[in-house]
Amino acid sequence: MKSLCLTALPGEFSVWRLAADDPLPSLERGSFLSMTRTNDELSIVSPSTDVPSGSQVEDGWRCLRVEGPLAFEMTGVLAELSAPLARAEIPIFVVSTYDTDYLLVKVTDLERASSTLRNEGHTVRV
Repeated sequence: MKSLCLTALPGEFSVWRLAADDPLPSLERGSFLSMTRTNDELSIVSPSTDVPSGSQVEDGWRCLRVEGPLAFEMTGVLAELSAPLARAEIPIFVVSTYDTDYLLVKVTDLERASSTLRNEGHTVRV
């Protein structure tokens, strides 16, 4: 696979959860927002400033956007990025969209994650 280019989005993000039958929250447009509803939950990734108090939340994430668009026929993109991070014991949270993939890493792991991915031949802009 060719080298991938990732760019860190500005600001901190949170992964938070609402009940499966809760209405979609009204959130401001920002650099990144993802909502996924299943039978079990409504999972949201948003800027940390948008999380309502009292939510079940995991704070302190930075978001790395893979430059795209990525063709649907491409294989191994997430494996190429997640495997070295797993070996370095860096936890990730991943969101895929129609055009590309987003890797969230803890703020405290951003420098180490960037270095790990660069050592694998990828470009990371922080």
